[in-house]
Amino acid sequence: MKAKTIGAFEAKTHFSELLEKARQGTVFIVTRRGKPVAELGPCGAQANRPAFGSARGRVHIRSDFDAPLTDMVEYET
Repeated sequence: MKAKTIGAFEAKTHFSELLEKARQGTVFIVTRRGKPVAELGPCGAQANRPAFGSARGRVHIRSDFDAPLTDMVEYET
């Protein structure tokens, strides 16, 4: 995707919207008087999120998971 160019004043005025678009993957080149001074884009940390199901085999649910708890008998009505 090609980076979009935006002036510093407009970037300041619409910063919240630009952050949301950057989170979604859009890259912005911020300019001052027509010269690029900064780049705003998605953070690399989001790309490192674990994949769904990557912990498969690490979590085990015991067969008595939903059995009544013996120390809670006095609270049952």
